Amino acid sequence: MKLNIDIKEDSSFDVIVIGGGPSGCTAAAASARGGAKTLLLEGTGQLGGMGTSGLVPAWCPFTDGKQVIYRGLALKVFEEASKGNIYVKPGRYDWAPIDQERLKRTYDNLVLSSGAKILFHSSVCGVNKDGDSISSILIANKRGVTAYKAKVYIDCSGDGDVAAWAGAEVQKGDPKTGELMLSTLCFIMSNVDEGAFANGPGLFAGDKNSPIYPILKSGRFPLIKGIHLCANLVGPGTVGFNAGHIWDIDNTNPESVSGAMVEGRLLAEEISRALMEFHPKAFANAHLTVTANLLGARESRRVIGDYVMTPQDYWARRSFPDEIARNCYFMDSHTAVRDDAEREKANMNFAEEFKPDGLKPGESHGIPYRSLTPKGLKNLLVAGRSISCERPVQSSIRVMPVCLVTGEAAGAAAALASNNHGDVHTIDVDTLRKNLKAAGAYFE
Repeated sequence: MKLNIDIKEDSSFDVIVIGGGPSGCTAAAASARGGAKTLLLEGTGQLGGMGTSGLVPAWCPFTDGKQVIYRGLALKVFEEASKGNIYVKPGRYDWAPIDQERLKRTYDNLVLSSGAKILFHSSVCGVNKDGDSISSILIANKRGVTAYKAKVYIDCSGDGDVAAWAGAEVQKGDPKTGELMLSTLCFIMSNVDEGAFANGPGLFAGDKNSPIYPILKSGRFPLIKGIHLCANLVGPGTVGFNAGHIWDIDNTNPESVSGAMVEGRLLAEEISRALMEFHPKAFANAHLTVTANLLGARESRRVIGDYVMTPQDYWARRSFPDEIARNCYFMDSHTAVRDDAEREKANMNFAEEFKPDGLKPGESHGIPYRSLTPKGLKNLLVAGRSISCERPVQSSIRVMPVCLVTGEAAGAAAALASNNHGDVHTIDVDTLRKNLKAAGAYFE
């Protein structure tokens, strides 16, 4: 059967960024700032990824406990998005709540003011290659299918889609079992009593008085399998939740994600009912307002690059001659405990035993440029949670501040490579680092 598809072509851009999450936004802005004609492609109708479509209610820390280390465009995004937010006190850079609507506008302005173009509701659906280079990517939207040709491409899809489809070596999940970290569908509740929420027991399971413990003990909420219950005031009487776990979800499998979205909505409703009953002072009159449009998938593909970051790099606080950023976030691995008795024991002991598996205040490790350059592909860069690293390190670099700084580095490198026959492996890294430092980036 012959398919009647009229594929148009567009070769008007030097650099094309796939995915408008945090890494994609800074990549597009940095690329355009570097003089490259840049297009940012996003499958939804808004930029920001997990911070907007995903309703993540708070930023992971921007400091190493002593100073801000995620700087450059990352810090500009944070500060602009936090302006006027009464819940972000001056000088607060760690676990600050997110105003999703302001963050959307912040990303729009960041990208467009740099000179880059945005196409919303446009999804990559194929990759064409010529030897070791990508010759075009296929994009589907209301215009149909268009083959976009560029000198350099940046995969900020979060799942390494373009890299994988172009034949890059990838890893996914546990090396032995293939198990992936648990997923979460974030949500928002409104009409919460702010005083009771702020002054009552903490919801986070690190508080031994958290209502999550009696909720679990009641046995009446079967979808609530664990103690994951993070929440932040994000507006007047409005609480954003990064809470609940959904098991055995593969973000590269559409059927798996579709089932997770349905389960996530049911889980959000169950958590809401449980809080109304077990923390009535704050939630008795609350309303489940909205669930996210984007699943919080913490892990999928990791693209193998010219360098693979290891746990040894992390713990040694290693620096690299080609480093383009620093990271200090703890190894935050949301993994399943399969045995019911063991899971109950782990849940109930969490408040006494919780110790973040991370670096000490003032410590960080470098992220080398070579972790952004996939092996065997001449004109592709990767930024965000799918950069080249072993699984334990991925549990640390996957969060938004790190995505912002790797995105900026990838964009700045793409601008250089667009004047270097598109080869991202042979750019002058000293020039890249100099350009990033001049734009405010922090690294050794």
